[in-house]
Amino acid sequence: MTAPSPRRLVVGITGSSGPQLGVRLLEALQEIASIETHLILSAGSSTSLELEMGRSAESVAALAEVSYEVGDLAAAVSSGSFLTIGMVIIPCSMRTLGAIASGVTGDLVSRAADVCLKERRRLVVVPRETPFNLIHLRNMETLTLAGATILPPVPAFYHRPKSIEDLLDHVVGKIFDQFGIEHALFRRWE
Repeated sequence: MTAPSPRRLVVGITGSSGPQLGVRLLEALQEIASIETHLILSAGSSTSLELEMGRSAESVAALAEVSYEVGDLAAAVSSGSFLTIGMVIIPCSMRTLGAIASGVTGDLVSRAADVCLKERRRLVVVPRETPFNLIHLRNMETLTLAGATILPPVPAFYHRPKSIEDLLDHVVGKIFDQFGIEHALFRRWE
């Protein structure tokens, strides 16, 4: 008999604009002791983190329990035998989204997402692009049909946000809802 494994969540942050979304997700996950975070930063994410937040990839990697190199296709999260509750890619570039939709997994972010799909685990993709073109939409349709959830970071205002942080917390809370993670990141509609 083996001990139950921790609830592990894989987090991918790609080089798309909006790394604040991924960083806020990791910060909020630090407050939830029952979730173990496994982080993959794409090759382009360090540029976005530096340009948009003035943060280094190393400082963001320190927010997760485990961090992997994007080129390490032998990492634990590249195998379906490594149990997780799923994965969120936040933000998700159209390049990464297209790679996952095509099944061509050339890096650890796309491979870990592919594992979630093949193992029928929850995959939440947070595309950060606007407007979408037909190729983007068809790739999102493909992922949806394969079992993923497409969750664009669309701001909501029913909870009367007062800051950008309130808007970030709303998106993170919506992601937590997808994984059944309890939170008080925003006021729910009543």
